[in-house]
Amino acid sequence: MVSGTATQLSEAGVAGKLINLADYLDDMPNFKKYLNENPIVLLSITGDTETGAIYYSPYFDGVDDIERMPLMRTDWVEKLLNGEGDFTASASNNLKAASYTPYMPTSGKLVVDAANKEGTAVIKLTKDYDAAGNIVANMNAALANGTVNGVQAVNMLRDYIDAAYGGHYGTNRADLFIGQDAAWDADELVALLRCVVANPQTLNGTNEVQGLFSREDDNNQRRVDMFRFAGTLFGVRGLESRQDYLYVGADGLLHDARQEADTYVALERMNAMVNEGLISSSFVKKQDNDSGKMLELDAGFMHYDYNQTQTVLNATKLNDKGTDPTDSGEKYMAVMVPIALWYDNTNIVNGVDKGVYMRFTESWRSVKTDGWAISKAGVGDSKDKLHAALAIIDYAYSEKGQILMSYGPDAFIEKDAEGNYVTFNFNGKQMPVIASATYAELWSLASGNYTNYARYYLGSTLSFVKSQAFEYQCTHQVGQEGAGNISNAIGLGLIKHPLLAVTENPWYSIVPTSLPNTKEENTIINGFAELGSSGKFSSSSGDKTNHLVDIIVGGYAGISYANREAFLAKVEEWGGSTYLTLKQDAYDRLIDYYETLSK
Repeated sequence: MVSGTATQLSEAGVAGKLINLADYLDDMPNFKKYLNENPIVLLSITGDTETGAIYYSPYFDGVDDIERMPLMRTDWVEKLLNGEGDFTASASNNLKAASYTPYMPTSGKLVVDAANKEGTAVIKLTKDYDAAGNIVANMNAALANGTVNGVQAVNMLRDYIDAAYGGHYGTNRADLFIGQDAAWDADELVALLRCVVANPQTLNGTNEVQGLFSREDDNNQRRVDMFRFAGTLFGVRGLESRQDYLYVGADGLLHDARQEADTYVALERMNAMVNEGLISSSFVKKQDNDSGKMLELDAGFMHYDYNQTQTVLNATKLNDKGTDPTDSGEKYMAVMVPIALWYDNTNIVNGVDKGVYMRFTESWRSVKTDGWAISKAGVGDSKDKLHAALAIIDYAYSEKGQILMSYGPDAFIEKDAEGNYVTFNFNGKQMPVIASATYAELWSLASGNYTNYARYYLGSTLSFVKSQAFEYQCTHQVGQEGAGNISNAIGLGLIKHPLLAVTENPWYSIVPTSLPNTKEENTIINGFAELGSSGKFSSSSGDKTNHLVDIIVGGYAGISYANREAFLAKVEEWGGSTYLTLKQDAYDRLIDYYETLSK
């Protein structure tokens, strides 16, 4: 058996080097059942639409669940926004000159859906711009007339929340951002970030605090999370795609975010935030400053990342007293996905998509870009070797196999007096409880970081299909609180996401992780060097280039282009249209193949 990327394995399969698993699905009933129940998985691994060949079994690090989330120092939000009367402080800094301009409306009323405070039902909340104005416009106007310090900025934001939401949040204004009934948007976040960076004296007792940061500000593999977050903030698809920067549009066609103006408008907004000092200086300078340092030193406010690995820092990094920092009120937690304008083809007026203000995340777990295959040369003429390899794949998709892939050996699971698994409800399914010894080992060996524990000790890094049930149990109580709020919102339909299916509204179909391009097509695609794995949009390692990150940092001048139009023209020169045409051809063949299966 061999492991590799989806592209490598598909190309090797077409070249005749790998076993066609489709020929043996009847020998793998568990795997066959899984593919039948998850059509987008089947489409993602179909290597040849003429024959229906499948050259590898997919790797999942969790499936059909949210992946990255916004994370905030929620105790800081409460410190700034909650309470009776005006905010006061003995010292604060002045806001920088305004660069960011409003994204949300500046007048009128906007009704949005939200959860109630208990997370049990959907309510309607009104953003009343006639009563409150737009907070960014309000602050920008004040800055145009003179200086605005941190105390003044906080009180402007407090007054805005009271007026815009008709007193819904009361004195717990922080709940606009951190509550179950949160309804924040990009403009409100920018206003909050202005308040954060202008009030370090209140928040960490120094003269400086960073707003947005990435897990590793010197590593492009993590820096790209900044433009992924931009997509969530400003309603842009393709920036968290399962394949390159592709997504399925409402027209049923593939789109490449690198070739769309909306992508660059969002990046320009992020660059405006850089100009105001709202994104960490270490990110701008590409310096070593990871999330652990940011939180340990009370130096950073917010980033966009995985819940378990980052909220474990509540116990290991936020407090230097040897105790859980939550005992003293410090809290780093996942918060709600923001409201943004998304053009999902459901609000058509006179033939024009007017878009919908809603929460949507493209960060959704599906087939990863790696998998397992069976080498023809490896099995040779031995039917025993072939069927042993097929049995391994099939077992991984059985109920017991999925538990093994997720939990490890049986000794890692808690059992009752009769030797049966102790279980708990996870996403509507009973899943095993991890043994107390396993939990203790997780902390002693990997400081509570489940991903590192799985990689270095459990050995499930490249598993076949892995449930998040183990990871959830290893999540710090603060992480579980934030994830619980988000889970409630997903359950209520408040956070929409791509679906692992071919949907009636194609905008909601998740793009397959790989497409069945022919060898000849892949040769052409691989010739577009700047669009490939080592080109101008690479994000696979810290020493590579990603111009989307570069535009956030320094605008178009930072990459030697005059403006958006000039850069888009260069993307076309690098092969943009031909690349997209070849991907579209493969996708069309895949959909045609799927329709034949559905008949």
